[in-house]
Amino acid sequence: MAVMTRRRLLAGVAATLLALPARSYGQPRGAADDGFRLLPAGPLAAGNDPAGLAGYEGTSPGPVLRVRRGDEIKVRLINELTSDTSLHWHGVRGPNAMDGVPYLTQPPVAPRGSFDYRFVAPDAGTFWYRALAPEQPGLYGALVVEEAEPVQVDRDMVLVLANPAPRLRDSSAAPSRADPEPADDQAATVNGRPSLDVAVKANERVRLRVINASPTRLLSLRLDQHRANVMAIDGQPAEPFVARDSRAGLGPGNRLDLFIDMALAPGATASAYVAGERGEAPLIRFVYDTGPPLRPTPLPDPKPLPANALPARIDLRNALRVDLPIDSGARHWTRAAAAPGGYGPPLFSAKRGRPVVIALVNRTDGAAALHLHGHHARLLDNLDDGWKPFWLDTIIAGTRQTARIAFVADNPGKWLIECRLIGNEAAGMATWFEVT
Repeated sequence: MAVMTRRRLLAGVAATLLALPARSYGQPRGAADDGFRLLPAGPLAAGNDPAGLAGYEGTSPGPVLRVRRGDEIKVRLINELTSDTSLHWHGVRGPNAMDGVPYLTQPPVAPRGSFDYRFVAPDAGTFWYRALAPEQPGLYGALVVEEAEPVQVDRDMVLVLANPAPRLRDSSAAPSRADPEPADDQAATVNGRPSLDVAVKANERVRLRVINASPTRLLSLRLDQHRANVMAIDGQPAEPFVARDSRAGLGPGNRLDLFIDMALAPGATASAYVAGERGEAPLIRFVYDTGPPLRPTPLPDPKPLPANALPARIDLRNALRVDLPIDSGARHWTRAAAAPGGYGPPLFSAKRGRPVVIALVNRTDGAAALHLHGHHARLLDNLDDGWKPFWLDTIIAGTRQTARIAFVADNPGKWLIECRLIGNEAAGMATWFEVT
């Protein structure tokens, strides 16, 4: 697998899928008197198979949380599990104390305990929240931070992509051979179903916020008879471009914002497919209303989304340069969700505002996905003479290849770098750096 580029980011591989359609955004199931959204982590509600898998508010994925850029997020995590947990806001450049890393940024939340997450949403975009413990795979959900001014779309849908539901991992009941397991050849499910029909009108514009919540799988989407405009990557606006062959690929943790114009005639149907080991399987079917189009003519090509507060340029002349070998035996790495003091010394320490270049040197026989906490980075060109025109917080390092990223260390605190090997379900590795 080659080092990630914009085109390769949109190339796909076999995967499985769980999708979450739009729901009652902004309507909390429960709220405290002090304005905190209550988010219980516990067993799935009755009727949400498989029995025993954990989720938020009784579902997996959990509820879509929606705020506007600049709004305060106030979420009270309530632990109804039988083991410790925490809540990481994947891709959010928030305060370090709210990053949700047990033993590094906060104490773990014990069973029957709670923790208040409170911070201002700094960036508009598509993000997600999740537990860091690998034995809690069902604990994740989408976080949507809307732009301060409305964007010209007619519909805004969230698709959370993930592996088929795993077996029971966190429950007071012991696992049994009767626990449900997905079929090995299962290519996709859509909200627990084989496919999802979405009613649309001709000349309607749909915004798809696609999140790959799978910890170790690359996912691939293909749109039939429709053009996909890529508007944002990993929550940060990108220079808009059309996805080649209408294909969109995401590494574990990656997000894409796609604008899709419903360009077929009234009464038509068309599907979006997900790649599987035995070929493609339908994911969504767009079903056109037989009535008149939503508007007489299609909307013009979309303008770029409003930029977030990231630097236009990064001066690399005096950058701190660090090599990070990806190898389970390499120093600095420890197991994710380490015990107290288990993370060891930092990979590096940087003064606030200093540019940093990290060479992710993959020495393994498989691709690796790395997630940078608290920051977004540019993917550097091979000759160090430029960077790709998008930001990433989750980077793919190809088999026995080196991917180099650059960012400004402008967020004070202790920040994790997570690493998982693609296709390897074993627990991931982690290291950390400090911004002072």
